[in-house]
Amino acid sequence: MYIKEIELQNFRNYEKLHLEFDKNVNLILGNNAQGKTNLLESIYICSMGKSFRTSRESDLIHFGSDFARVKADAVRDDYDTSVEIIYSRNAGKSAKVDGVRIRKASELLENFYMVIFSPEDLKIVKDEPEKRRKFIDRELCQLRPKYYEALSSYRKVLLQRNAYLKEENIDLSLMELWDLQLAKYGSQIIIMRSDFIKKLQDISFEIHRAITDGQEKLSLVYVPNIHLSKTEQEAEESFYETIHGSFENDMRQRTTTRGPHKDDMEFYINNINVRSFGSQGQQRTCALSAKLAELSLIKEETGEDAILLLDDVMSELDQQRQEYLIKSLSDIQMFITTTEITDNLQEKLPFGKTFLIRSGKAEEKNKGE
Repeated sequence: MYIKEIELQNFRNYEKLHLEFDKNVNLILGNNAQGKTNLLESIYICSMGKSFRTSRESDLIHFGSDFARVKADAVRDDYDTSVEIIYSRNAGKSAKVDGVRIRKASELLENFYMVIFSPEDLKIVKDEPEKRRKFIDRELCQLRPKYYEALSSYRKVLLQRNAYLKEENIDLSLMELWDLQLAKYGSQIIIMRSDFIKKLQDISFEIHRAITDGQEKLSLVYVPNIHLSKTEQEAEESFYETIHGSFENDMRQRTTTRGPHKDDMEFYINNINVRSFGSQGQQRTCALSAKLAELSLIKEETGEDAILLLDDVMSELDQQRQEYLIKSLSDIQMFITTTEITDNLQEKLPFGKTFLIRSGKAEEKNKGE
């Protein structure tokens, strides 16, 4: 799978842009605040239907414009495919796949598979649990549309329940309905997260061992806020009992205190908690291993090679980790943004295209320029 070309209209700081990409490496150079990350964001949107940077879709529309348009043409299984997304200030968002308008955002998810790796992702080990949940959710939404739908439904019910908990008079029968819905969707989320992290653990263990020359053993541990039984029916019943039993505490705190919105994931090296006791280098290696494991897991589960977006992350990695990253990803399409690139790294990159970004405009550079 690879993206052949992209067209942008009124997207962020791009009034109009058309680029044709290499199916392996696309190096995107430019100073800060010129539009490098905006370009990656537009590519990512074609996969997930939303930005990895903001939840405010109006932010994506060029200042002074009424709409923004992103269209990407790609090759998948030797067949051409296309995705087009339009954001309108007045009419909201619409999307087409191969020219046919889709009804649900989840219909986008199985068209392009992408993994974004940014300096923020290097912090997932040491940052707050919300960042690790976001890391899990982003990948699972791509792999399993059922997860995307369960997560969206859970969040809507959670928002309603939390708002109702702030009311003075609580109707217990109404609360019961929300508890049943939380149990239905929440148990699905926890079961799928557990399965995902187990698979991610097996792959990241091997990657981390290779990066550290066998000196370190990485393990990922899922820390669910509610521990569930194995079958779906038992899990849903267990979830309901827990959420129902926490009602008095929820009333006192005016919020839902139990559920997958409180989950976490822990990283261990040689049985030592990396968040608490690992060095910065170890934390970054764990993050790199987990990100590379995402790519392998997508290939394993779908048979497709994901597209990798590296947003200004090379400067955050030392030479050893840079070289491992490039060496292990020679067969997939990559988009790499950076303000500058060393001659040493340039030589190690497979042949591809280089684009120079200046103030929302892009020009392709010839090799050697």
